[in-house]
Amino acid sequence: MAEEIKEKVKKVADPIEASIDAATQQMIKRAQALGIDTVFDRAAAMKPCNIGTQGICCKNCAMGPCRLPLTKDVDPMDDKRKGLCGATANTIAARNFARMVAAGAAAHSDHGRCVAEVFMSVARKETQDYKIKDPVKLLSIAPHLNVATKVEVGGETKDRDMDEIALEVAEKALAEWGKPEGELLYLKRAPESLYEKWKKNGVLPRNIDREIVEIMHRTHMGVDQDYKNIVKQCTRASLADGWGGSMLATDLQDVMFGTPYPLQSEANLGILKTDHVNIVIHGHEPVLSEMIVAAVQTKEMVDYAKSKGAKGIQLGGICCTANEILQRHGVPLCGTFLQQELAIITGAVDAMVVDIQCIFQNLANVAKCFHTKLITTHPIARMEQNNVIHIEFDEHHAMDDAKRIVKMAIDNFQNRSKEVMIPKQKAVQIAGFGVESIEYHLGGTFRGTFYTLNDNIINGRIRGVAGVVGCNNARTRHNESHITIVKELIKNDIIVLTTGCNGIACAMEGLLTPETAAVFCGPGLKEVCETVGIPPVLHLGSCVDNSRILLAATEVVKAGGLGKDISDLPAAGSAPEWMSEKAISIGHYFVSSGVYTVFGVTFPTSGAPVFEKYLFEDLEKIYGGKWDFEPDPIKHARKMIAHIDKKRKELGIDKARDRVLLDMADRQKLEATA
Repeated sequence: MAEEIKEKVKKVADPIEASIDAATQQMIKRAQALGIDTVFDRAAAMKPCNIGTQGICCKNCAMGPCRLPLTKDVDPMDDKRKGLCGATANTIAARNFARMVAAGAAAHSDHGRCVAEVFMSVARKETQDYKIKDPVKLLSIAPHLNVATKVEVGGETKDRDMDEIALEVAEKALAEWGKPEGELLYLKRAPESLYEKWKKNGVLPRNIDREIVEIMHRTHMGVDQDYKNIVKQCTRASLADGWGGSMLATDLQDVMFGTPYPLQSEANLGILKTDHVNIVIHGHEPVLSEMIVAAVQTKEMVDYAKSKGAKGIQLGGICCTANEILQRHGVPLCGTFLQQELAIITGAVDAMVVDIQCIFQNLANVAKCFHTKLITTHPIARMEQNNVIHIEFDEHHAMDDAKRIVKMAIDNFQNRSKEVMIPKQKAVQIAGFGVESIEYHLGGTFRGTFYTLNDNIINGRIRGVAGVVGCNNARTRHNESHITIVKELIKNDIIVLTTGCNGIACAMEGLLTPETAAVFCGPGLKEVCETVGIPPVLHLGSCVDNSRILLAATEVVKAGGLGKDISDLPAAGSAPEWMSEKAISIGHYFVSSGVYTVFGVTFPTSGAPVFEKYLFEDLEKIYGGKWDFEPDPIKHARKMIAHIDKKRKELGIDKARDRVLLDMADRQKLEATA
């Protein structure tokens, strides 16, 4: 018995080793003192399957699982390993990789479909709770869906009725999920040379749902057995995500909820307040959370909270729903993916409202230890535990649903039974960036292009651009790789675009303020940030908002001077602590769009070296982008820097241009050529 207790003690997470964040460390200690297990403890107690992490375990039929361990006696170039059906390690790893792409693309694209359905209700005037907040954005995306914004009347060209435009945009958008012929309309938003590359290689997505279904068919036992052919379908499905479902989700959310512009907020568990009703929103779809943001600001709800003894209502967010309401409303970030249990363990959360994706089932068990009401809101995402409340969201009475949830949290304020322990840690952040605001800040209001950004890349003040995105993973120290990589990049004059939990990690570390540049940046990036007044790390939103990075890269290509394709740019992508299948889909659509993309922690192909070589080397010859893997954060960042330097050399801009003081005549010439 004593040995059993000793063994259990060994398997509890060391808070210092588990996270670099002091607030997280404090809450892990509190959870352990209260006898509540968290993801950090479970990671310490349960080791991953070595064969599974290598991607060489096949369970696609009932003859399996077939496990094909890669041992020292296996010659990768003469691999004799086979499953019962004869499937090779390359085939098995490719099928597993493809199924991750399919699941990730399905998650993002189903999010997009939900947004499109709500937008259809708005266009049909079936709901009064949602409206078109950004008609300019609607007019900008309409042509990409082949929707006219002008009409000929009596020989004159006039603006078309906005309601007509909205309805046709809704119809065209929803059709992208299941139209019987053609190709995705947004593909032509990519640089022309990239579109032609996709067309030449036969990977233009036909519709979003079909590409996901086809992956599942191809990877069924006994169907596609050529890893190169399987990857071709991965490319189609991932492009349907990045240039389809995710991009549509971002655009339609901007139209309905407003296009983000920079604003100030805070981040970390310290944003919770002892004397307020605390509501934490967690998940990925912002359609309900938009209404909750509106509801908590009503006089009715504020007065009701005060009648229950609270001074007000504090709203906070976790994961990508957090990023959505941060970007548009300045709602503070409560924490990253791995902090979701810890928020409840503060004892201060009166309600946690969850929708879809990245939600721990163990939240229900943690909530049982406190007074917290755990509320699920989506028909496809429910929990089996009996202490979970389900209030299903319906866009037709969204505000009523939101007020019901807020009222439930307020009523629960007086039920706090355990001592409240809120960490003091929180940091100021500037968030809310997007293609439009980057153009405004870096391109100038008069030019209205990315010219100035390109010019600073060409003259060497900015060495390049990095997209650093993605989740946390309990198999590595929480936030350490995120922060180490980002600091290494900005130290070397590389401006960082971030989304998802990397954005939250950077906010918690205080990297999302203009003042950061003076402390952490190289001299060139520091000068640009101080001149323009922006942080060196620009938070672009949630994981579906990676589409903003694609469009920003496209605008850089269009502005000129840095090649004809995204693959020509001095740019690289990174997911330092990825864990989700969505990350694989995102990574693959970046690779297929021409971006060198590095993942950390682990990579699900290491047990099939020939297949891995195809991803890490051969894809670059087809699309200009390729995968790479590096768990060490410094080496990870330096691989990205080396790639950026290689692209600078290929463009002939590897040596910084002399800085010249321009007179007005010279400036006018620059304006004329911009």
